[in-house]
Amino acid sequence: MFQPSVLALFLYFPEDKSEYIPAVISLTIFMIAAFFTMRFIMKVSRREAEKTKALEEQIKNNQSTQRDS
Repeated sequence: MFQPSVLALFLYFPEDKSEYIPAVISLTIFMIAAFFTMRFIMKVSRREAEKTKALEEQIKNNQSTQRDS
Protein backbone atom coordinates (compact mmCIF):
# COMPACT_ATOMS: atom_id res chain seq x y z
CA MET A 1 0.00 0.00 0.00
CA PHE A 2 1.06 3.56 -0.58
CA GLN A 3 2.01 5.60 2.40
CA PRO A 4 0.23 8.97 2.83
CA SER A 5 3.58 10.76 2.54
CA VAL A 6 4.17 9.18 -0.88
CA LEU A 7 0.70 10.18 -2.09
CA ALA A 8 1.28 13.73 -0.89
CA LEU A 9 4.11 14.06 -3.44
CA PHE A 10 1.56 13.96 -6.27
CA LEU A 11 -0.66 16.70 -4.86
CA TYR A 12 0.04 20.23 -5.95
CA PHE A 13 -2.07 23.20 -4.93
CA PRO A 14 -0.61 26.40 -6.33
CA GLU A 15 -0.75 29.57 -4.30
CA ASP A 16 -1.28 31.60 -7.46
CA LYS A 17 -4.85 30.69 -8.37
CA SER A 18 -4.39 31.92 -11.95
CA GLU A 19 -2.69 28.60 -12.66
CA TYR A 20 -6.13 27.00 -12.50
CA ILE A 21 -7.38 29.00 -15.52
CA PRO A 22 -5.89 26.75 -18.26
CA ALA A 23 -7.24 23.68 -16.50
CA VAL A 24 -10.72 25.18 -16.27
CA ILE A 25 -10.62 26.22 -19.93
CA SER A 26 -9.55 22.78 -21.13
CA LEU A 27 -12.10 21.10 -18.85
CA THR A 28 -14.84 23.33 -20.27
CA ILE A 29 -13.81 22.58 -23.85
CA PHE A 30 -13.78 18.83 -23.24
CA MET A 31 -17.11 18.91 -21.41
CA ILE A 32 -18.73 20.79 -24.29
CA ALA A 33 -17.20 18.36 -26.79
CA ALA A 34 -18.41 15.39 -24.73
CA PHE A 35 -21.92 16.88 -24.58
CA PHE A 36 -22.14 17.36 -28.34
CA THR A 37 -20.64 13.93 -29.00
CA MET A 38 -23.24 12.34 -26.75
CA ARG A 39 -26.04 14.25 -28.49
CA PHE A 40 -24.70 13.10 -31.87
CA ILE A 41 -24.57 9.48 -30.73
CA MET A 42 -28.13 9.72 -29.42
CA LYS A 43 -29.41 11.16 -32.73
CA VAL A 44 -27.67 8.46 -34.77
CA SER A 45 -29.00 5.78 -32.44
CA ARG A 46 -32.53 7.15 -32.73
CA ARG A 47 -32.27 7.13 -36.56
CA GLU A 48 -30.97 3.57 -36.54
CA ALA A 49 -33.82 2.49 -34.24
CA GLU A 50 -36.36 4.01 -36.63
CA LYS A 51 -34.75 2.23 -39.59
CA THR A 52 -34.80 -1.05 -37.68
CA LYS A 53 -38.44 -0.58 -36.75
CA ALA A 54 -39.36 0.11 -40.37
CA LEU A 55 -37.43 -2.97 -41.49
CA GLU A 56 -39.19 -5.11 -38.89
CA GLU A 57 -42.58 -3.86 -40.10
CA GLN A 58 -41.60 -4.58 -43.70
CA ILE A 59 -40.52 -8.11 -42.79
CA LYS A 60 -43.76 -8.71 -40.85
CA ASN A 61 -45.82 -7.45 -43.77
CA ASN A 62 -43.92 -9.67 -46.20
CA GLN A 63 -44.38 -12.72 -43.98
CA SER A 64 -48.09 -12.08 -43.55
CA THR A 65 -48.63 -11.66 -47.31
CA GLN A 66 -46.67 -14.86 -48.00
CA ARG A 67 -48.82 -16.80 -45.52
CA ASP A 68 -52.00 -15.47 -47.09
CA SER A 69 -50.89 -16.57 -50.58
